[in-house]
Amino acid sequence: MSVDWSDLGVAFGLMLTIEGAAYAIAPDFMRRLLAMVLGEPVARLRAVGAMTALVGLLVVWLIRT
Repeated sequence: MSVDWSDLGVAFGLMLTIEGAAYAIAPDFMRRLLAMVLGEPVARLRAVGAMTALVGLLVVWLIRT
């Protein structure tokens, strides 16, 4: 399996675009969301982060195969 590093750059740029748009469009909502995240236990944040990463990996794998 070869790695096309330009895909990584595009993915990073897309992530920044989506996150930046969320803060530009709904800054109050993002502030409340961050406050909620800060109140969550570390174990839950790790579990949700791991699940999200696995789903993202699955999506990329499905698209690439």
